[in-house]
Amino acid sequence: MITQEQVDFYHENGYLLVKGIFNSEEVEAMRTATDAIIDRAAKSKFDRSDTWQGDYLPPEQLKKLVLKGFHDVHYHDAVFTRALCHPNMAAVLSRLIGPNVQVHHSKMLVKPPEKGAAFPMHQDYPYFPHANHSMIAASIHLDDSDMENGCLCVIPGTHKNGPMPHVGAHYLNHKEYPISSGTPCPASAGDVLFFNYLTIHGSDVNRSTRPRRNVLVQYRDPEDLPTEEVHVNWGQGLMVCGHNPIFKEYKGAH
Repeated sequence: MITQEQVDFYHENGYLLVKGIFNSEEVEAMRTATDAIIDRAAKSKFDRSDTWQGDYLPPEQLKKLVLKGFHDVHYHDAVFTRALCHPNMAAVLSRLIGPNVQVHHSKMLVKPPEKGAAFPMHQDYPYFPHANHSMIAASIHLDDSDMENGCLCVIPGTHKNGPMPHVGAHYLNHKEYPISSGTPCPASAGDVLFFNYLTIHGSDVNRSTRPRRNVLVQYRDPEDLPTEEVHVNWGQGLMVCGHNPIFKEYKGAH
């Protein structure tokens, strides 16, 4: 699925965009499932908007922004279980992480047209720190994504910096690391952006009339153990490639 040159690019830069992981039928099935999850959530008491707070935007702008984010989407629709274990995903992950690959968690991120909230630049490390930093995010694009509708931006090579201090453990100082400091990663529906959880990344507000729907799956080497017992999810530990060398009974937080 990917070449050695692409593998080398990932290890040098901390990210890799792989085109066409999912075909149009698979993308449409995930779009339908995403819209259905939002609809079910809206009818429940669990609906929420996960906009980032802080001083990176004026308060009056923050109030207008919306970001729909739900964790463990593969527990809400089987289409995502098939996606995160897709042979094309496994083919890439086994080259970037190694022969044994395990799911840490999944989540859905939807930026509605004209008011989709930004993600200030940050590392994912503070949310679920691990000893060996094998954690990789795979951002599955369900829509064409560009700077107008808030595509992801990364700062190449920053995974080599190691963990960095964050403001309130959430994001980096936006004056030192504005979104404009990142390299835009425009993508088409069906493409997947893979990046290390130490790679600085973020995305701007969706200013377009188009939605930006992404499903993000975090993967790790099963022998890369967490340094803190945080961000424990329903079915953490599902094997996507190979086997789990560590045999133990696992009980999640829910």
